[in-house]
Amino acid sequence: MLRVLVLVSGGGTNLQAILDAVDEGSITNTEIVGVISNNKNAYALTRAREHGVASRCISPKDFATREEFNAKFLAAVDEIGPDLIVLAGFLVVIPAEMIAKYRNRIINIHPSLIPAFCGTGFYGLKVHEAALKRGVKVVGATVHFVDEGTDTGPIILQKAVEVEEGDTPEILQRRVMEQAEWKILPQAINLIAGGRVTVEDGKVRIR
Repeated sequence: MLRVLVLVSGGGTNLQAILDAVDEGSITNTEIVGVISNNKNAYALTRAREHGVASRCISPKDFATREEFNAKFLAAVDEIGPDLIVLAGFLVVIPAEMIAKYRNRIINIHPSLIPAFCGTGFYGLKVHEAALKRGVKVVGATVHFVDEGTDTGPIILQKAVEVEEGDTPEILQRRVMEQAEWKILPQAINLIAGGRVTVEDGKVRIR
């Protein structure tokens, strides 16, 4: 049974997609063992509670230094003991020590087709604003392993979504969520739970 910890900052729509997929059986051999947010007002925490999943808030704002937060955060993660950590809209930089400790066991969902519109400063609506400003015809989402860079880890899955005439950043964001994010994030977790994902020479192989 794959023990999954989900890290969230906001509404938790990707968390909900994961919970639903576990309930429906499209994610197999998996248990959501915890949810951690850096935002005590995140609706994702309510989603977790309503689903009977242990949840808590650990915020950098509650600590004098980032080092203190990192230590507390890593201790909380270690206490849960996850096999896989899923960043589902988590807007806090993951400590390097944690990335090293959980190498190729942390995955992130990014709302673009990496390497387009990714890296420092590209998150949330900013991604879709940039895509529309550039005039691209196809956008999408990427699930990737987390490494020390920003959106630079090995890519697991990608799904394309067409840009439509009259799209606003908000409309495009919603379509990317519905058509890509909520599909490939559960799919990636299921592949990992089934032991089908390996990383070789910095690239993901799916058996």
